[in-house]
Amino acid sequence: MLWYAVNLFIILIFILLLLVFKKADKKWSKINDYLGMVTNTVNSVRYGNLATKIEKLENTNYKNLSESINRMVETLNDREKMIVEYQNELTRQNKFLEAVINSLSDGILIIDDDYNILRVTPQIVNWFGEDGKKLMDKNILDYIRPKKNIKCEKFKDDEIFIKNNSAAYFEATAMKLVLEDKKKRYVIIIKNTTNQQELEKLREDFVATLTHDLKVPIVAESNILDFLINGKFGEINEKQHEAISNMKDCNQELLELVQILLETYKINEAGIDLDKENIDLVSFIRTIVDEMQSIAEKSGLKIVFNPQNNLTVFADNIQLKRVVKNLIQNAISHSDSSKDVNIAISQIPNFITIGIIDYGKGITKENIDKIFNKYYSTAKKFRKIGTGLGLYLSQQIIKSHNGEIVVTSEENVNTEFCIKLPKN
Repeated sequence: MLWYAVNLFIILIFILLLLVFKKADKKWSKINDYLGMVTNTVNSVRYGNLATKIEKLENTNYKNLSESINRMVETLNDREKMIVEYQNELTRQNKFLEAVINSLSDGILIIDDDYNILRVTPQIVNWFGEDGKKLMDKNILDYIRPKKNIKCEKFKDDEIFIKNNSAAYFEATAMKLVLEDKKKRYVIIIKNTTNQQELEKLREDFVATLTHDLKVPIVAESNILDFLINGKFGEINEKQHEAISNMKDCNQELLELVQILLETYKINEAGIDLDKENIDLVSFIRTIVDEMQSIAEKSGLKIVFNPQNNLTVFADNIQLKRVVKNLIQNAISHSDSSKDVNIAISQIPNFITIGIIDYGKGITKENIDKIFNKYYSTAKKFRKIGTGLGLYLSQQIIKSHNGEIVVTSEENVNTEFCIKLPKN
């Protein structure tokens, strides 16, 4: 009986153990199934499928985790859509910007520090006469030649020659490209100036022809006025003499303007041919002062020249005289009638200087850098005749002597034009 009871107890325990293990096995099976779903979902997300989700489960132990994973996938999906939209917008903007750049009449290229070409626009490809892909990593100097001995990164509206376009005119400007990698790169903008050059040439030819044709009748009128003043056609009274003299002065001003136009054309066409000699500055300037003193007196002024020492320069007498007379005339025109025009000569290291000082309205800072530009003139402001070529011509003449004209001015105080000529 006892043995029967023991056997029955063992059997019951075995049955209970079987039931426990069977229940645990079902539980582990569910866990494995759930982990399999999570693994499949993660792999789908990993390979870009952001539409996948974990199926809803009734078991609360798994439900919260499933919802968290599904929300994370939805957030990733939203972020992915935003990124795609940003990328599409950037692509559209890049295409738009590229289309704008490619439509420019100017050519643009990017070079590195070794002058190797990194990128070009279609206009450059057209001018260089080379396939765009073949241009990459080629040296820019294989295709262009600067007119002056200047480095490519220093270009600033400098004239260049493109080897496959020798009949055209081009200008180049360089800008440093600042990027995060700190490598040196430069943007070169090339402009075709052929049309401007041709228009400028046509204009100068027209002006030269016109002024040449004008000069003949003006000289003839001047001669007739001289005959009238000298009584060649009979005696004239005092009022007639004054009127004719005023006409002769205006005629002389007009003749000088025409002469300046002609001289400017000649300089641009063939340069300045200098006939240099040693010039005694004291006697040279005194001669000019004597010639122009009467002009100054008409404006209630006096030209003062009191040299402290004598100096000699090696220059073209006629051209230098033209410059000094022009600067004195400007000083008279812009001077205050109560103060004289002063002329001084001096020497500084490597240079002899001639200074012409007036005490008039002065020149503003914004205008002082423009006064030597071609056709720039303040004459209209003061209701005076002027072409805007006098100072331009003067500067070109002095530059041909390897010198320069320096201007310093203080408004309503004084202005000094200083001619600097190299010592012998």
